Amino acid sequence: MEGIKRDEMQLRQLRPINGQYQTREEAGNLVIEGYFAVFDSTYDLAPGMSESIAPGAFASSLAGDIRALVNHDSTLVVGRTTAGTLELREDSTGLWGRIEINPKDTDATNAYARVERGDVTQCSIGFEIIREDTEIREDGSVHWTIRELKLWEVSICTFPAYRETNVSARSKEREEIMQRRQQAWREKMKGVLKHGIESTDAGEAAEDEAAGSE
Repeated sequence: MEGIKRDEMQLRQLRPINGQYQTREEAGNLVIEGYFAVFDSTYDLAPGMSESIAPGAFASSLAGDIRALVNHDSTLVVGRTTAGTLELREDSTGLWGRIEINPKDTDATNAYARVERGDVTQCSIGFEIIREDTEIREDGSVHWTIRELKLWEVSICTFPAYRETNVSARSKEREEIMQRRQQAWREKMKGVLKHGIESTDAGEAAEDEAAGSE
């Protein structure tokens, strides 16, 4: 399906992401770098619901004011794009980032030490959905492909998790999709009963319309 605007989904989202980052020293500076999101990797929201991020989804927002946090805590800022201490860019793999650690900030150096030792290995991102595709699969599950988003933060996390409100929003959306499809099926069956097999075009058109609205 074509991408559609998701105004109702334009709220702050948190997603645990399959990250691949590590620590290193660079000219005497401590650095955490790697991928904070991987394109086309499926993230399971809940049974029957999943998401992926498409290449190019971050492109329109990387020039913005984005923070690197610890555990989504806005008081634990370890990097920021406008300060030049957080660098972000897209490539064919995903969203690559580099955080330059402040040696005078014990929270930042503690985060570095935990990542260096392997005690903290996961990450998450905070964003708003701008545009996405919706796919209804044969088994009744729904998959969303995020085509464009507004990125607010990348976060080094001990236990990355979805916000319940985000999952509830997706669950409600899936329920509405299935209700529209069921209604379209009813309209198709009415056409069969009333006019016979040859007069089901209206019902099929209703099904197509329901799918297109998703």
